[in-house]
Amino acid sequence: MTWLDLAADDPFGVHNLPYGAFDPGDGSRRLGARIGGQVLDLAALERVGLVEAHSTLQATTLNPFLALGRPYWTAVRDRLTELLTDPAFRDRIQPLLLPLAEVTPQLPFEVGDYVDFYSSLTHATNLGRLFRPGAEPLLPNWRHLPIGYHGRAGTVVVSGTDIVRPSGQRKPPDADAPTFGPSRCLDIEAEVGFVVGAASSLGRPLTTKDFHEYVFGVVLVNDWSARDLQAWEYQPLGPFLGKSFATSVSAWVVPLDALASARVPAPQQSPLVLPYLADERIGYDIRIEVVWDGTVVSRPPFSGLYWTPAQQLAHLTANGASVRPGDLYASGTVSGRERDQVGSFIELTWGGAEPVTLADGRTRTFVEDGDTVTLTATAPGPDGTVVGFGEVVGRILPAVS
Repeated sequence: MTWLDLAADDPFGVHNLPYGAFDPGDGSRRLGARIGGQVLDLAALERVGLVEAHSTLQATTLNPFLALGRPYWTAVRDRLTELLTDPAFRDRIQPLLLPLAEVTPQLPFEVGDYVDFYSSLTHATNLGRLFRPGAEPLLPNWRHLPIGYHGRAGTVVVSGTDIVRPSGQRKPPDADAPTFGPSRCLDIEAEVGFVVGAASSLGRPLTTKDFHEYVFGVVLVNDWSARDLQAWEYQPLGPFLGKSFATSVSAWVVPLDALASARVPAPQQSPLVLPYLADERIGYDIRIEVVWDGTVVSRPPFSGLYWTPAQQLAHLTANGASVRPGDLYASGTVSGRERDQVGSFIELTWGGAEPVTLADGRTRTFVEDGDTVTLTATAPGPDGTVVGFGEVVGRILPAVS
């Protein structure tokens, strides 16, 4: 029990303690841990000797701390828990707490590499039916390996960053030739992202058993997608300009240790996977909510993901590719079996054929200029608590003319 005045059901209680970066109002960047509606200044905490992390908490991003590895992640988390639960530390800690409303969240880590997977069976089936009508929805390789693509790390942005509508080539099926202009089918993808901490060696693949030692924590991801650009360009090499213009992530990285109570059995796989992908079939009960201009339109369940985060990490490095602190890999769109559980608007409106009516009476097929999309999520915590992930907010600005 913390000595802070927090509600028992606060999703950012001492059982969570997600890490992030923030601007306290003077243009600088500091590292912090969120507790309730406040941010604990980790740089100041280390300067006064209340925590030891080899000065990595003095950095402006989490990357140096991530590089320390699992023993330090656990030790610092245990120490923060002690400082926030033992009343003996109250007078020394309180001056280091800043109101969340008075700081500006920053991108919490420098993204080294970004990989996006395609791991929801329902989502892959839905898009197969939309993109390849009349054909088998799943391509022959889908059940044998986690499909993914290498994204653009430089356009990963923190929640709250406005998104400029992308332009590119698009060619409707009934057109004779492509045209260039702003995307007319701008979409979202509700995903869960995994932040790599420890580095691996080039040429040494990781196994599914390495997941807990190499992955530090979890963020929410909105992988913005220009579906008309994507449909024209994606064959034969896959996503490119339809994806690379922006990917939004939440400001707070929830430590993997905070999600121990959210572990659930993952769906069984058929056919059996190759030995390097065999795992314990452990997923996470993360419940996402998608809000479109103030209207809840979907609640995708992450627990049903076909390919687990451990399998994704193993496949990502199976060819000997290395990972480094700050690498990010995302689950791909999370979609459940029901229409109100899908994680993209192309599924929600079935390619635009079935518009959604918002609470104020407006109808939508894809995201329009001025629209705001917000993703939030929670997971079960210990002893009946709830773990919060914060939010991913993005507002669409018109294309640059």
